[in-house]
Amino acid sequence: MQEKEELTAEEQPVEEVTDTENAPADVTVEDVPTEEDKTAALEAEVKEKNDRILRLQADFENFRRRTAKEKEELAAVITQNLLTDLLPLLDNFERAMAVEQSDGAAFQKGVEMIFTQLREVMEKHGLEHIEAEGRLFDPNVHQAVMRVENSDVEDGTITQVLQKGYQAKGRVIRPAMVQVAGN
Repeated sequence: MQEKEELTAEEQPVEEVTDTENAPADVTVEDVPTEEDKTAALEAEVKEKNDRILRLQADFENFRRRTAKEKEELAAVITQNLLTDLLPLLDNFERAMAVEQSDGAAFQKGVEMIFTQLREVMEKHGLEHIEAEGRLFDPNVHQAVMRVENSDVEDGTITQVLQKGYQAKGRVIRPAMVQVAGN
């Protein structure tokens, strides 16, 4: 004879609960995010990003103002240095004009000395003469104002410089005004 074994409460099979009313008490409806919660979270994220953009814009505007101010200050220092270097020339011109001009040769020599001094100051600050006569025309550094027929030289050769051109540190300040040969 077989005896039927009785199962204890711990050994009893567990039934699946499908009824939400009798669901375990540890899961609540508040734990599931609602649409309002999602919207609020997204709005907070958008507000945070907008604030960040506004701070970046303010930082950029401050940077722009600061660099503009630094650029102005640098230009003022450069101008001041140039003018300081030109002051001795101004003094020499005043002395030359104060002297009686009975001796033309001495006056000429004084003016030549001032010219030399001026050229040296300008070269010190990067001024360079643009070579032109006898060279081929280059529209980047020359400005043709006349064209003459000349079969002795190659077409496009500069035959005469009407006004010297200058450049400073590779940048053209004033192009040389030239006469160009053409056939």
